[in-house]
Parts: sequence; structure tokens; C-alpha cells
Amino acid sequence: MTTALISHDDCLAHDTGIGHPENAGRIRAINDRLMQTQLFDWLAHVDAPLATREALLRAHTPEHVDKVFSLFPREDSTYLDPDTVACPQSLTAALRAAGAVVEGVDRVMRGDNPNAFCLVRPPGHHAESDKPMGFCFFNNVAVGVGHLLKNYPVERIAVLDFDVHQGNGTEEIFLDDERIIFCSTYQHPFYPHSPVYPETYRQVSIPLDATAKSEEFRAAVTDHWLPALERFEPEFIFISAGFDAHRDDDMSSVSLTDADYQWVTEKIMAVAEKYAGGRVVSSLEGGYEYRSLARSVERHLRVLMGQQG
Repeated sequence: MTTALISHDDCLAHDTGIGHPENAGRIRAINDRLMQTQLFDWLAHVDAPLATREALLRAHTPEHVDKVFSLFPREDSTYLDPDTVACPQSLTAALRAAGAVVEGVDRVMRGDNPNAFCLVRPPGHHAESDKPMGFCFFNNVAVGVGHLLKNYPVERIAVLDFDVHQGNGTEEIFLDDERIIFCSTYQHPFYPHSPVYPETYRQVSIPLDATAKSEEFRAAVTDHWLPALERFEPEFIFISAGFDAHRDDDMSSVSLTDADYQWVTEKIMAVAEKYAGGRVVSSLEGGYEYRSLARSVERHLRVLMGQQG
């Protein structure tokens, strides 16, 4: 068994227009890197299904789901917010992205694969229960968490987010859910300019200064994430895998490296092996400089596959 790579060509058809940072070239660059390094053939390739309305409603309000669906079918592009573009193919892509995480949960829980990486777009962690924002239509990881809670006997779930932007949607959706621990690092102050919640037993959101580098990021994980996860003992781990804190990515000012993404994935997998039977589903969030994104995803996947070191 090997890591499942869950994706779909429909995700490439989500056209955000010329110059938009969240574009299909991101997935193409990752696939090219995986083929160049011969990692592509060692992964279990799985087509992402379409998320059902029932699955979406475990993370979103009926009003939100209805609003997004009401935009389609369409013949042109429109903006859901100043950053989030919808073209005629966007709804199908968004349903594939959420459906990929649901499929990842099922494959891992059935034992088909030890873990999964969802190579999808649009991303999801900014989408709140009742609104799309920040390139995101539906909160892909939150939909997967809802599916896991509904269909499997799991009581403690960790959602870990190392995207450079605060995962405001995931925080909002699970803020009062005692079954979920949410750990994140992000540049602050920065988009989406959401409140910084005090650190608690289940909310471990660690803001990083714009000048932060590897040392500050690793300290946040070591000093805050890992002790909280040890106390919580999660039975399943989701990763909102954003790679836009890389020093080569001009979307932010934080300066992480390829090695930092390998390191944090190793730390996450150690927790997963200790408490969750290795059960991890990771889903692509940010990362907009093609070369550093592709390299970092490769490092991330090698650790998921047990090839680190």
C-alpha cells in the first residue's frame, strides 16, 4: 500500500483568469515535479468524486450551499468576493475538491491506503460555514471532517494548518466542537485579518511575524502544537497543506524552506503513528510560486510515503 494521490482533471478547468495566483498551473507544476522525480508512479492515483449536498451540509449552512449552486450553470465568469472567481466549470471543480477529502477519509478508514494527499483546487480553508472567500468555495477539509464524524467511530480529530494565511473558515466551523483540535501557524497581521483566538486546549493558533523564518516556525510547532497534540491524542489527522510561507513565494513575507515542510510533516506523522494509527488526509491549500510549491509538495509526499531521511 502507498499514499493515495486524489485529484481530478476537473480541477484544472476552474479558470480564474489571467494573472490570478490561484490557477491551474499550480497543479500542473506539482504533477510535472512528481513525474520528473519518478515519484508519480509510486503513488496510488484516485479520481476525486463529486461531493454530495449531504456532505457539504456537514460543514456549511443550507443557505451557503444554495447560494453557490445558484450561480450555475453560467456562461461567463463572476466574483464571489474580491478574490474568488467563478467560471462555468468552477462548481464541478469545487465539488471534486471537497469530494477528494471525503474519498481520502474512506480510503484511509477502509485500509485501502495508509494516508492520502488531495491534489485539488480550489482550496478550502478560508470558506466559512456561511460564505465563500479567499479563493475558496467550500471548506474541503471541514467537509472531510464532517464525513468522518458521521460515518466512523472516531471521537478526537486534529486539523493542522501550516498555510501562511489564517484558516479562518476552519476555525469558525469547529470553534465549539469538542471533538476537534485545530492547530495553525500563519503570518499576522495579514489576510484574512480575522481575530487571533487565545490559545486553549483545542485552539492552538500561533501567529508569526512577517519576518519569521524557520526558527520561529519550528518553535511554534515544537512549543505549542506538539504538546497540545500529545494531550489531545487525536485518532485521525487532517492537514491543510499550504506552501505559501516559502521564502520564494511572494504571496507573503514569512521565509520558510523546502526542509521546513519536510520537517513539519515528519512531526505530524510521528503524532499520527503514535495516536492515530498513521491515519492522515492532507489537502492542498496555498502555494503560488510554482517551483517552490512543487518541491515542497514532493517533500511532503515523500514523508507521507515513508521515504523521509
